[in-house]
Amino acid sequence: MSEAVRTRVPRLIITQDNRFWFDAAREGRLAIQRCTGCGTLRHPPAPACASCRSFSWDSVDSTRRCTLHSYTVLHHPKDDAFDYPLAVGLVDLEEGTRLVADISGVDLDELRTGMELEVGFAEHAHGEILPRLTLPGGDRA
Repeated sequence: MSEAVRTRVPRLIITQDNRFWFDAAREGRLAIQRCTGCGTLRHPPAPACASCRSFSWDSVDSTRRCTLHSYTVLHHPKDDAFDYPLAVGLVDLEEGTRLVADISGVDLDELRTGMELEVGFAEHAHGEILPRLTLPGGDRA
C-alpha cells in the first residue's frame, strides 16, 4: 500500500507456530502445516496435531486450487482497509484443509457454493501479504 490507510484492523500476531505461513505468503506460496507424526494437514497452524498430539511438523505447498464451500458479503461495519461490499469465502483446498479469505474479481451475482476458485495474494492493511480468492487463472500474485 503506497499510502497509510486509516484502519481499526489490528496488526498480525506472528508466532513461532505460524511464521512459516506468513513467510510463504510473502513469497507467493500457500503453505499448509503437516504433522510429521501422522501426516494430518492442518490450517490454521497450531503447535500440536489435533489427531495425534505430536508437536513435530513440516509444511507442504498447496496447489492453491479450491472450491467455494460458503461465503458471505459484508456491508458493515466499514473500515478503510477494505472495499465494500466485501465478499469473504470459506474454501475447501484441493489438499483437504479449509481457508478463509477475501474474494476478489468475481461479481457478487456469480458467487455460488461449489464454484472453482484459486488462492492468490494481495497486500493488506499494515503491509501484510494475505491470501485472496480469485477465479482460476486470475491474478495469482
